[in-house]
Amino acid sequence: MTKTVLMDKYPVFTLELKKNELTQTTASEIIQYFKAKIEAHPIATFIAIFNHYEHTKNLNGEIKPEILDAQNIIFCFGASIPNTKILAVRPRSIGIAELEDRFIIEFMEVPNEQLHTVVESWAMDLKK
Repeated sequence: MTKTVLMDKYPVFTLELKKNELTQTTASEIIQYFKAKIEAHPIATFIAIFNHYEHTKNLNGEIKPEILDAQNIIFCFGASIPNTKILAVRPRSIGIAELEDRFIIEFMEVPNEQLHTVVESWAMDLKK
C-alpha cells in the first residue's frame, strides 16, 4: 500500500492487486466484500454504492480507456461529533477501479488512526 498526496492536499492510500491475487473477479464483488466488512463493524454504517463509471459515461465524460469499471462504497465511522469541522471529512469512501489485469483500491486517510488501520486491513485482506 502506498500513500500519495493528490493535488498537493489530499492524502490518498492506494493498493494495487493483480486479478489473480484476489478471490473477487469484478469491482462489484469487491464492493460487496467491503459492504460486508462495514456492516460487521460495530460503529461503521453503510450509506451507498456509487457507480462512478456509469455516472461519468452517462455524462459523456472522459474515462481513461484502461479503466473498465469504477465504483465507490460510501460509509461512515461517525460515533461522535466533537466539532463542526469533522463533518467535512465524513462520510468515508473507498474507490475500486477495475483495469484489464488488476484492481486499484483507493481511499483518503481516515482522521482517526485506529479506524484508518481498520480500512487498511480491510483492503489488505482482499489479497488471497
